[in-house]
Amino acid sequence: MEIPEIPDLIHYAIPFFAFTVLLEIILTVKVKLEDYEFKDAGTSILMGLGNVFVGLFTKGIILACFIFLYKYRLFTIQFTWWSWLIILFAEDFCYYWNHRIAHESRFFWASHVVHHSSEKYNLSTALRQTWTGSFYTFIFWFPLVLIGFHPIMVIVQMSISLIYQYWIHTEMINKMPKWFEAIFNTPSHHRVHHATNAQYLDRNHAGIFIIWDKLFGTFEPEVEKPIYGLVTNINTYNPIKIAFLEWKNMFKDFYQSKTSLINKLKYLIKPPGWKHDGTGVLSTDLRKDWEENSGKRKKR
Repeated sequence: MEIPEIPDLIHYAIPFFAFTVLLEIILTVKVKLEDYEFKDAGTSILMGLGNVFVGLFTKGIILACFIFLYKYRLFTIQFTWWSWLIILFAEDFCYYWNHRIAHESRFFWASHVVHHSSEKYNLSTALRQTWTGSFYTFIFWFPLVLIGFHPIMVIVQMSISLIYQYWIHTEMINKMPKWFEAIFNTPSHHRVHHATNAQYLDRNHAGIFIIWDKLFGTFEPEVEKPIYGLVTNINTYNPIKIAFLEWKNMFKDFYQSKTSLINKLKYLIKPPGWKHDGTGVLSTDLRKDWEENSGKRKKR
């Protein structure tokens, strides 16, 4: 099979990211007459640069794992227009479950929490990326390789997905046309995802297509104004703390909790907020309280 040479799309997109972040700053300050949090944006950009640096090493690991698994593929899918169309949806399906589990399992949340740590929501927030997740979250894309998509094709589509998700991190766009909102992830849908309002917690995990959230019951429309950040904000601009604080807290709970080994392991696999003594508060608890208090609890 002839394998086309495809450049690293993320690296080529960096100048575009820089230009649009600058443009958004100008529009925010001059047009909306609001203060722009330069320190917060600077932290996000540093996190993004760190992610790119780490990626120089992890992409080799990811490619090596994909190539190894590719030997055991069920089929051989050629580089054709229809295979790119199929992987567009297939990769997004994998991304949805990776993203959803990143909110439902603390081991995966420990790296993903970085992206949610800003209390602001702008294009720089899209650049606030993990320094640790790329070492292990790629396992969610193993099925694509085993089915028969070439590793290069999978990695390229993963990059396309990340580039698409960049533009949805903004408050400058209110709503897209209804047909677009119905199918694709948009700024409105993704603002919900970054919000700490009880009804918005752990909703809208989509990458490119919002259809997955609608199919699997995790969709929530944007109604009230989102409040961004974490349920308990970490209040720091220190990139090192942002990158590793949740790892530290997770392993602290694992080692210091006076409970059984099974319960200790649950600190790694249970959702963020879980405690072995039942005192923890999960996002599902907060949403349940909101549904009951607002009279919007769904009928079973």
